[in-house]
Amino acid sequence: MSSALPQGATIGILGGGQLGRMLSVAASRLGFRCHVYDPGAHLPASDVCAQVTTATWDDDGALNAFAASVDVITFEFENIPTATLDLLEALRPIRPNRRALAVSQDRLTEKQFLRDLGLMTAPFAPVTDPSSMTEAIAQIGAPAILKTRRMGYDGKGQARLNTAEDAGSALAEMAGADAILEGFVKFSHEVSVIAARGLDGRVAAYDPGENLHEAGILRRTTVPARLTGAQRADAVLLAGRILNALDYVGVMGVELFVTPQGLIVNEIAPRVHNSGHWTQNGCAVDQFEQHIRAITGLPLGDGHRYADVVMENLIGDDMDRVPDLLAARDVALHLYGKPERRAGRKMGHANRIVARV
Repeated sequence: MSSALPQGATIGILGGGQLGRMLSVAASRLGFRCHVYDPGAHLPASDVCAQVTTATWDDDGALNAFAASVDVITFEFENIPTATLDLLEALRPIRPNRRALAVSQDRLTEKQFLRDLGLMTAPFAPVTDPSSMTEAIAQIGAPAILKTRRMGYDGKGQARLNTAEDAGSALAEMAGADAILEGFVKFSHEVSVIAARGLDGRVAAYDPGENLHEAGILRRTTVPARLTGAQRADAVLLAGRILNALDYVGVMGVELFVTPQGLIVNEIAPRVHNSGHWTQNGCAVDQFEQHIRAITGLPLGDGHRYADVVMENLIGDDMDRVPDLLAARDVALHLYGKPERRAGRKMGHANRIVARV
């Protein structure tokens, strides 16, 4: 506890979306203030944090003032410009660290990192032009999926190849961006582990959740996931290996495919994760508080689960269901305060308590 930030310290958060909003709420429960930095307007986090700076990522004056006002810096999304991080890191500690960001920002770097740890991933090959695309297809085959190496999320920046003849159109969708071709993995279902590592190196993990995606967007997470005891232990140990290899501080989401050959890592996210929202109503210490504890040097919670939960994202017109969800038994509603609904936009989520454990 001697290295922990004192009560009243200020946490800087890069990004003011719904994850920044929920981090700010968790921080306030522990006696901390949050200062959010984001170029956008009408931020979900602005309703609940102590201070907001609205400025571009290349505004050195605003970034310097932001850093001077906070004691530690974290982030709610990965795609932060390198120059921004260079400036801030010279002034305040950034947790998780820059290596975790560098690995996760580039899908090729991420896959290579995971392979070097001895973990299984989908087959992959880099693609930069038609020639390397031909070589990648020869190596991996089709069907496959072409993804931008950077900036993709919620199904964006991806193109599916059903046959090799789809190569030209898929490459055109990348609009000149460096890409990675990934082979399809035959899996029964996808799960994710939300795990945290503290400043003292201690690791704590939540039970894996089972994820269902629609149109590339997470629709729901069910806890507990369909896993054997051995698979559950492997998932948690695997997440711990990644955290330790990165000397990580904070919460991370690790997405896994369940296959007869074992658990295959799909991707990692160096932040609190959509598939961990169930912890808000299934655990005494949720993923957002766990992250705040980790980056401020407080002891981690143990992640113990006291309920079976189904988390469902509310996307676009799902907001029409809010009155029914409010009236439903054992349902907790978490809305993000976004002013405009649109197709594919996450507006909130609902946690349904299925059973007490």
